[in-house]
Amino acid sequence: MRELIRVNDPVLVSAVSALLDGAGIHYLVLDQNMSVIEGSLGILPRRIMVEDGDVAAARRVIADAGLGHELRPE
Repeated sequence: MRELIRVNDPVLVSAVSALLDGAGIHYLVLDQNMSVIEGSLGILPRRIMVEDGDVAAARRVIADAGLGHELRPE
């Protein structure tokens, strides 16, 4: 799996998740439950991971939605 996005914004995580769901791309959101440890401060970023074979399609979906600036470098 490869990291697609790393962000602290839960709204962005939700938006990207909806885009990937709509495109039929399987993904994982890692570190989503770390808020319990950090005290819900939002300090630790969430990571959206996709399978290696889906990276190009996922990047295209995110970029087409105008969120290309949030993508991790390749």
